[in-house]
Amino acid sequence: MAEQKAPSRNIQQDLYRRHADLCKVFSHATRLQVLNILRAQEMSVSDLARELVVGVGNLSQHLNMMKQRRVLESRKEGNNIYYRLANTKMLKAFDYIREILFEQMDRESDLIRHMKRMKLPA
Repeated sequence: MAEQKAPSRNIQQDLYRRHADLCKVFSHATRLQVLNILRAQEMSVSDLARELVVGVGNLSQHLNMMKQRRVLESRKEGNNIYYRLANTKMLKAFDYIREILFEQMDRESDLIRHMKRMKLPA
């Protein structure tokens, strides 16, 4: 059986760069809200803007960034542009991160309750 070569350094660097670019999607609250809303169904830009209570111009910047990173796909119908998740596997990462955050918040709450019982300054 032939031994497989490790990926070249350039391929590894490209993978890390792409990974970092993809993670930028998770670095803004509006984009996270978009991911969560689109988990159920595709939506038009105007419907998303109404749901998020943000301007269409601001939202369009986020949507374009997400589309460039291949997180979202779009289709045009008349004057409307509809967005959907390009790959629902993205939601696993989203959900894992939220789960970690909930666990951290729970531990912090336990610590605060303990400090109050001990009458320690928070």
